[in-house]
This record gives sequence, structure tokens and C-alpha cells, in this order.
Amino acid sequence: MERPSPRNTGRRVFRTLAVLSTLAVAGPAVSPLAHADNLHDKKHKVHQGVQSAMGDLDESSKALTAATRQLTAAKAKLVDAQTRLAATQGELTAAQVLDAQMQAKLAEAVQQLDQAQAELVAGTAKVVQQRADISRLVASNYQYGDPRLLGLSMVLTAKDPDELASQLGTVDSLMDRESGMYDQLKANEAMLRTQKKKIATMKAAVAEQRKAAAANLVQRQALEQQAAANQAEVAGLVSQRAQAAAQARQIRAHDVRKLQQLKKEEARIKKMILARAKQHHGAGFSGDTGGFLYRPVPGVVTSPYGWRKHPIYGYWGLHDGIDFSAPCGTPMHAGAGGTVISEYYSSVWGNRLFLDVGNVNGKTMTLIYNHISAYKAHTGDQVARGDVVAYAGTTGWSTGCHLHFTVMLDGVAVDPAGYL
Repeated sequence: MERPSPRNTGRRVFRTLAVLSTLAVAGPAVSPLAHADNLHDKKHKVHQGVQSAMGDLDESSKALTAATRQLTAAKAKLVDAQTRLAATQGELTAAQVLDAQMQAKLAEAVQQLDQAQAELVAGTAKVVQQRADISRLVASNYQYGDPRLLGLSMVLTAKDPDELASQLGTVDSLMDRESGMYDQLKANEAMLRTQKKKIATMKAAVAEQRKAAAANLVQRQALEQQAAANQAEVAGLVSQRAQAAAQARQIRAHDVRKLQQLKKEEARIKKMILARAKQHHGAGFSGDTGGFLYRPVPGVVTSPYGWRKHPIYGYWGLHDGIDFSAPCGTPMHAGAGGTVISEYYSSVWGNRLFLDVGNVNGKTMTLIYNHISAYKAHTGDQVARGDVVAYAGTTGWSTGCHLHFTVMLDGVAVDPAGYL
């Protein structure tokens, strides 16, 4: 895990928390339809960055680490809630549009049904009238005789051919009128039967449309309730995020004070290192330093020395040593023979041990072991290369057992990799 140099720690943590607090307070406006995809993208990015960010949280106190985890979780939950709200509001809008379309279609179908029923009423009245007319005609025929029989009687009794022709024309006209009335009645009755079937079909269609519209109304009302619940959830999470940000800011102020104290302590240590440099006599080690130091623990490197960009907050900072994987209790070995010049507890670095290994290519080399669980060597002890000096732990600002190993030349941190 990463560890800032003493000179940069205060500035880095201050900037980290300042950006963190700003991001926590500021939130994206939620537009239910237009920003749904953006919210999905943001959700993906937030979850993608959480895991990598947690490693860098060892650069701050356990309290701030916990506060940051809570804030990160609150932000992720808020994005999830905003995404659900946008999706629900999108579905609600679609349901509202569909409802308007279905209502318009239903109104048109009802209007057509009313018109068809009015036409049926008019047609029925017409058929009733025609039947009445035919009934009167039948009664008249019964009273005055069938026109066909009258025509036969005229043929048998007429004496004047012209008079016969005139009388027969009248009879034919009466018979044609009677036949036409029957034909029209049959046609109108057939139209009534067709109209009744049409109305039955239209009634079934209207009933189906009413049923669909009612179902969509239920769905729309459910979506309205869900949208209201989602909005309440978002409001609650916004409040939680603000509370988490406020807590992070409070802890930040506490950490800044700790870092200010650490700067004074680091200045004292550097002064001590430079004072010891004046006591060194002789050339010491001179030459290629590759492999000069014995590997302090057998574990793999989990974070190298160097400048890097924070995966979420975007600031740059120096990781002034190498982090080695080292379960708690792992023996830590002296990188070279030398003298233990200091052992003490720091709220930031935990238990620390400083080992002076003498002059290396004209500069005093000091090895620093951090986050120690227990000491084997103590101040003033002389140790040989490879001797156990302490045991790995997770004291100070650390979220897991490991060794943060720093190499200093004349009190300035350098990359340990060039000496291992």
C-alpha cells in the first residue's frame, strides 16, 4: 500500500480530503429521461474506482478511511437510486403517453359505436314503417281484392280493348309497387342484421380497449407511487452523503493536526541523521549498490516507489518507499549491518525503527521500517546484515499487515529498488 513522504503527507491528505468533500457535497442534477444513460455510466465508473481507491486510503487515518468508505458507499447508493428513479420516471412517461393514446382511441371507438347504434335505431324505425305500409297494403288487397285477380276479371269482362289496356296498366302499376315494397323491406332487414353484427363486434372491441386502458392506468399509478418512493430514497441518500462528507471534513481537520506534529518529528529525525553523518569516519561502502541491501521480508512488492495519480481524486503524490506483502508477525531483516538509532510510535506510521547502515557512496544511508507489530532490536543495538530487527504489523495509518520500507540518503527518501 502507498505511503507519502513526510514532507508531502500533510499536503496530499489535505488536498485529498478537500477534493473528497467537494465531490461529496456537489451532486449531479437528476433528469429522469435525458440523463439515464449518464447515470448508468457514472454508476459503472464509481464502482470501478472504489476498489483501487481503497488501497490509497492507507495514506490517511483509520477514522478517515472508515469515513471515506461510508462516503464512497453513500455516493454509489445515490447513483444507484438516481438510476432507478430515472428508469422509473422514463417508464412512467411511456405509460402516460400510452394512456393518452388509448384514451383517444377509446373515445373514437365509442363515438363510432354511438353512431352505429343511432343508424341501427333509424334503420329499425324505417323497417317498422315499411312493415306497417305492407300490412296496410295486404289489408287493402283483402278488402278490395288481389290486383292479379282484378286483372283477370277485367280481361274476362272488358268490352273495349282500349279500356282494358288502361285498366291492366293500372293493375301492373299496383303489382310493381307491391313487389318493390317487399324487396326494399328485405334489403333493409338484411342491412339491420349486418348492422347488429357490426355493433356487437364494436362493443367487444370497446370493452377490450376499456380493459387495456384500465390495466395501463393501474400500471401508471403503480409507477407514480414507485417514482415517489424513489425520489424519497434519493433525498434520503443525498442527506446521508452530506452527513458523510461533513464527518470526513471533521476527521480531516484532526488528521491535518496529526500530520503537522509528524512534520516536526520528521524534522527531528532528519536532524539526527545528519548529525550522525558527521560521526562517520572512513570511506564506508563505495561502488555498485545493486544487491547491497538484504531483502527486508520475502513478500512480493504491492506498491513501488514513485509518483502516481490517485485513481479517483486525480491528485499526484510521491510514494516514498516500497510496500511489501507481509502477514502480521513476519520477521523483518536488517538490510545491512548497522546501528538502531531510533524506535518510536507515530500515529501515522505506527511503530517505526530507524537503522543507520553508515556511509554509502559518500552519503549516510538510513533504513526505515514502518507499521511494526513488535521490536526485536532496540535503540543502540548493533545488528548484522539479515538479522531480525522487528515483526510486521498494521499499526498507525494502515488497513492491513505489511511493511512500508523506506531508504534515505542524508535524510532524503530514494527508491529502495536500486539497492535490493
